[in-house]
Amino acid sequence: MDLRELWEFRDILLAFVSKNISARYKQSLLGVTWVALKPLINMAIFTVLFDKLAKFPSDGIPYPIFVFTGLIPWTYFSNSVGGGTSSLVSNSGLISKIYFPRVMLPISTNLSNMVDFGISLVVLLGLMLFYKIKLQIMIVFLPLLVVALLLTALGPGLFFGAINVKYRDVGQVISFIIQAWMYLTPVLYPVSLIPEQYRLWAYLNPMTGITDAFRVCVLGHAQLNVPGLLISLTMTTVILVGGLIYFKKTERTFADII
Repeated sequence: MDLRELWEFRDILLAFVSKNISARYKQSLLGVTWVALKPLINMAIFTVLFDKLAKFPSDGIPYPIFVFTGLIPWTYFSNSVGGGTSSLVSNSGLISKIYFPRVMLPISTNLSNMVDFGISLVVLLGLMLFYKIKLQIMIVFLPLLVVALLLTALGPGLFFGAINVKYRDVGQVISFIIQAWMYLTPVLYPVSLIPEQYRLWAYLNPMTGITDAFRVCVLGHAQLNVPGLLISLTMTTVILVGGLIYFKKTERTFADII
């Protein structure tokens, strides 16, 4: 990824981000309200299923806010990977007509999804007030985690987006992959539920470290698993570099195939 070229075309990147945000809310009946309602509805459903019925533990945190805190980074990740996968195909007209760094399309998807992420954080603060949970000093590390989350979502988005140009059924398969990925990530359950001998292996899933660290930074209910987070960040780097390499390798064929 040529950062200098991205800077030169920054106006186009900002235009893509603005277009994505506008398209999301322009003709939406509920608009921003739906961004807040969707995770709240999921929180209510998961609370009934996994707290009231399955009796999942939640590390001493009320389960509704425990699961909502996990849903915030996960929803951003799933939306960004799904959006990144379809970003090239949905902008096929532009790709075939003008030149710009194609990597801007999945990047713009990730950046525009930060709006929803920010709205969800505001809702989370409201829930924390309701449950009388105070912000902890670890919250100062949240911006770094947000950057890590963006990069974690960008890698798969680049990879699947490039594949989707040639094989359009990838867009159908990705929803199943993301759904399965969620159950492998401690969104609905704490990392402590994973047997200790397998716990570090679980951090090979980059979203395990991000989700766990996000909860610790916001709720301050446990110690941060630094070795586990480092493993997840290493996997984030590997996937991101691999996604970039594959994207750049296939980029020259996009205009011909799409």
